[in-house]
Amino acid sequence: MASAAATAAPASGKGLNISLWVVQGLLAAAFAMAGIMKVTKPIAELGAQMGWVKYYSPEMVRFIGAAELLGAIGLIGPAVTRILPRLTALAAAGLTTVMVLAAVFHVTHDDLPHLAPSLVLGAMAAFVAWGRFMKAPIAPR
Repeated sequence: MASAAATAAPASGKGLNISLWVVQGLLAAAFAMAGIMKVTKPIAELGAQMGWVKYYSPEMVRFIGAAELLGAIGLIGPAVTRILPRLTALAAAGLTTVMVLAAVFHVTHDDLPHLAPSLVLGAMAAFVAWGRFMKAPIAPR
């Protein structure tokens, strides 16, 4: 009976690790696309697509895009290379913060139809931060 319990723990840990990798990949793709768009598209074009852009300076919009792009890289790069892999958890925590701030913006500007993506991405990023900090950290080289 004890051996069955011992084999169950690694299987659940493996499942969590796989789940974290899948979520990291999805988040990295989403934030990379969003970040590249905010960094490269003309501000006027962004403003036509995203109503929140008009409330911020062009420099802030570019900064948010750069932060999202760097966060996407941070979700994958350190974990894959195992060079300072704790940066993956920090990137996820930073992206969680970005999504909390985005959610606050949507609520305070009565933009509730656009709240759901911020909440979903924020929850996913919080899951990765929790998992990589607490439950399934990646060992450094």
